Amino acid sequence: MDPFSPPPDTAPTYWVHDLSPFLFQFNDQFGLRYYSLAYIVGIAVAWFLFRLYERARRSPLTAKDCEGLFFALFLGVVLGGRLGYVLFYDFANFVRAPWIVFYVWEGGMASHGGFIGVTLAVLFTARNLKLSPLRLGDLIVTVAPPGLFLGRVANFINGELWGKPTEVAWAVIFPHAPFDSRAPAVFVESLGLWANPRHPSQLYAAFLEGLVLTIYMQVRFWRSGPRLPAGQLAAEFFIVYAIMRIIGEVFREPDASLILGLSRGTLYSVITLFAGMGLLLAARQVSARPRAP
Repeated sequence: MDPFSPPPDTAPTYWVHDLSPFLFQFNDQFGLRYYSLAYIVGIAVAWFLFRLYERARRSPLTAKDCEGLFFALFLGVVLGGRLGYVLFYDFANFVRAPWIVFYVWEGGMASHGGFIGVTLAVLFTARNLKLSPLRLGDLIVTVAPPGLFLGRVANFINGELWGKPTEVAWAVIFPHAPFDSRAPAVFVESLGLWANPRHPSQLYAAFLEGLVLTIYMQVRFWRSGPRLPAGQLAAEFFIVYAIMRIIGEVFREPDASLILGLSRGTLYSVITLFAGMGLLLAARQVSARPRAP
């Protein structure tokens, strides 16, 4: 597409993303960001569900137990998510300047890194509370998806992690996305330049990784949770998440170089899928063993 050619008279109209990342702000850098709010609300929803589980006698955790657990989970999500991002998606810059891991104000969190951090938090908390880490993990995976949903919505509000160029009617113009002259493009008068309409892949991810996974895990927990082998719900979470993420990656613009022809998100999700399948087999094998008299 020639950036100096006049725009066609019949060019389709797409919404130009112009949302602020701040719910409110005091200056250019300081204020309450929607991404931070997503963490706060996600933790609040998880706390509500844990209290609901306790009242329904579906959880052995008291309110005091949950305080220590949620602090460990918060550290696991934040530290694991940030470390996962710099190691999985920005390793070259990390090697040159390792201190960028502390530049949290610049954004950059990886859900797969967060999973690793949460797993370590579960092992630590289960040991302190003298609980089965598999049973504790089964509880935690049922309250995690709402946070994933809110995080992806925040990604959309931030105008980051945009999708691939497309001509679908609901495509969005993301002003900060790079221009691809080989892809469908329209002239945006408000910006005074040509731009690629793109899939709002953040919203696809919010639906797949957040809403679908929330419904699936809640239905499984309330209908079959106590009867399932320890660790099976956690395994199903990893399997379903991986499948949903792989589907969503079809529409998302890769935000790092490909590995084996796959986007980083797809590759790490394939690994997550196999890990979930391995955990599922292990949980069923342990459950099938005869108990000692």
